[in-house]
Amino acid sequence: MRRKPKLPAETKVFICEQYLRDKKSLMQLSHEFNLGKTTVRSWIKMYESKGAGAFTAKLHNATYTKEFKQQVVEAYLNGEGSLEDLTIQYDIPSQGTLRRWIMKYNNLEELKDYVPKPEVYMDDCRRKTTLEERIKIVNYCLEHENNYKQTAELFDVSYTQVYQWVRKYLSSGEDGLIDRRGQHKRKEELSDIEILERKVKMLERQLREKEMENDLLKKVQEIEKRRSSPGRKTKPNT
Repeated sequence: MRRKPKLPAETKVFICEQYLRDKKSLMQLSHEFNLGKTTVRSWIKMYESKGAGAFTAKLHNATYTKEFKQQVVEAYLNGEGSLEDLTIQYDIPSQGTLRRWIMKYNNLEELKDYVPKPEVYMDDCRRKTTLEERIKIVNYCLEHENNYKQTAELFDVSYTQVYQWVRKYLSSGEDGLIDRRGQHKRKEELSDIEILERKVKMLERQLREKEMENDLLKKVQEIEKRRSSPGRKTKPNT
């Protein structure tokens, strides 16, 4: 399935040309198009590196071998470029993707081959599940950085199912995973205690998700500090 960018490629090219040719500032462009300066700067670097083709929507996800992942991670650890530079150079979809590879590498976790499997996005991958299964699936997904695709593959369900279950769980806790078809309880039918319980569970899930994000950022910052220190050591090839 073709990805749908938030802005068409032509608009991104136009923004880059406004900066490079017409000498508009990042501040002007970010304000005019309601974009973050970091986003605009990243597009400009991509455009300078690969031209208009950098914004062409891909028909499917790329395939990454474990050797490729290790090559990019070691390039980062050896100071050959920033996260932004390397994602552009190696055509990686986001800095978050590279961050995850770096974290796995530094935690001595195996970097595995990644082969996209479009079938997990199809509705015909749906199957009936019990409440216990859905709870297990959601917990696995949250514990693995909201990797919906990996979770869908592992538990033989669709990407859409996993995504919806996680959203419901974060909003209403385990109650949100109950199959209420034919017996849906409307919001106005809930007691005050039930409403408070749902809010508490929602806040607990949001807090847990935020803590996971903060932990990941702290670990990446630690890597950045080790990179910049004179006596840093990198992991040898195995």
